[in-house]
Amino acid sequence: MVFHVLNRANARARIFAKEADYAAFEQVMKETLSRMPMRILGYLIMPNHWHLVLWPENDGELSAFMQRLTTTHVRRWHLHRKTVGCGHLYQGTYKSFPIETDEHLLTVLGYVERNALRAGLVERAEDWRWSSLWRWQHAEVTEDMPPLAPWPVERPRQWLLQVNRPQPQAELEAVQTSIQRGRPFGSAIWQALTAEKLGLESTFQPRGRPRKSK
Repeated sequence: MVFHVLNRANARARIFAKEADYAAFEQVMKETLSRMPMRILGYLIMPNHWHLVLWPENDGELSAFMQRLTTTHVRRWHLHRKTVGCGHLYQGTYKSFPIETDEHLLTVLGYVERNALRAGLVERAEDWRWSSLWRWQHAEVTEDMPPLAPWPVERPRQWLLQVNRPQPQAELEAVQTSIQRGRPFGSAIWQALTAEKLGLESTFQPRGRPRKSK
């Protein structure tokens, strides 16, 4: 099962202030891959957060990979700045949600690789250096970066064109809801089956206190 994984800086502070910060995170990703099995389908690192699209083969691999990745990055980040013991780097534990491996996966990958463009950081999505889309366009210079795995679905021929188009509002809101609530992202039947399998039924329940009966 494929998962989208996200974490943000505490108080949305800037984690990555210079190129070396981004490169250091990619290095931690590569080192973690050498010790923990994981298939990385896509990623994008933003100034105060990051997105990963991961495809573990076995139960427990996602949590093991993410624990090593985040603890190593946090330790090195604080050591580099001599701020060990000065507070949390991230808001908390990473957020994740499962994705159906069909056109819904393409929707999420497009959302991730479009993120810097949507934020106005670049004029074209593939220009954002710290992303799997840039990696896909510059395969010849990625030896020191974490390897990317083949997708379980076919990449559309016009993928660059597709990613650079604005995402339909309904799709955007659906992905953001899954991010916020940890809700499975896919067809209605798949969502229901996956929510039951993983114990995620609560992600479909309305938020807030139930209304009092009169």
